[in-house]
Amino acid sequence: MAIGIGVNSWVWTSPFTTESLGLITKAAKMGFDSFEIPLEDPTHVRASEVKAALQANKLRPLVCGAFGPSRDLTHEDSKFRVESLQYIRAAVEFCEAIGAKILCGPMYSAVGKRRQVSAEQKKREWDLAVTGLRDAGRIASDHGVVLAIEPLNRFETDLINTCEQCVRLVRDIGSDAVRIHLDTFHMNIEENSIYDAIKLAGSSLAHVHACECNRGAPGSGQVQWKDLARGLKEIGYSGDAVIESFTPECKAIAAAAAIWRPLARTQDELASNGVKFLKTLLNN
Repeated sequence: MAIGIGVNSWVWTSPFTTESLGLITKAAKMGFDSFEIPLEDPTHVRASEVKAALQANKLRPLVCGAFGPSRDLTHEDSKFRVESLQYIRAAVEFCEAIGAKILCGPMYSAVGKRRQVSAEQKKREWDLAVTGLRDAGRIASDHGVVLAIEPLNRFETDLINTCEQCVRLVRDIGSDAVRIHLDTFHMNIEENSIYDAIKLAGSSLAHVHACECNRGAPGSGQVQWKDLARGLKEIGYSGDAVIESFTPECKAIAAAAAIWRPLARTQDELASNGVKFLKTLLNN
């Protein structure tokens, strides 16, 4: 089965709302197979209209979680852990409503939470992440959704930076509904070998973000793309490879992702060049 090539709407806008549905048509015309919605606020979107737009354009739906400071399963204050699970539940219900089978992202902790902590505190936070994601896994399983857990680079989290750590986390959680999501942008920073990381994830790999080293168009930078393709082929991966980038025009998300300059002449060019490159790379 061919690997689907998808695009995250953060390439063009933030937040994604019901008024952003024209991006789905744009993505379909560019030749994408799937469309990933970053669900910053579940109240911003009407699931029925999103589903109708996706079906009309024959795009497979995917959902990406957004984990700001108050969405932190490792927070010492239980109210934030409760809020995190409430958000994950809402995101899973949105997935079910639009027909998405994957909810991806670094849902163990808040993005940007990076500190030097003691081994004892690290263990406490690890255990909180395991406990919270077991609960989240039960929620996801009840709705027919898989949670795909994403390692982030060292500048964005201090908990899960590598595939090896993510494999251990998923093993500790012990749920068929909790698997692994790998992103080549983060892998390019943290992994010794993209190929080895893909092979280590193996059958637990549920989702891939195919992103260039500088968040530009895939194929325009230094990511070891042939290693990605070889690894995915050898493990029999048949999910989606999604371009996730950000526009400097959306100041809040650009600041969060450290996008200080345009990464292509236009965002449309970034997406269009990326889909052509990935289709040739992964499906030939």
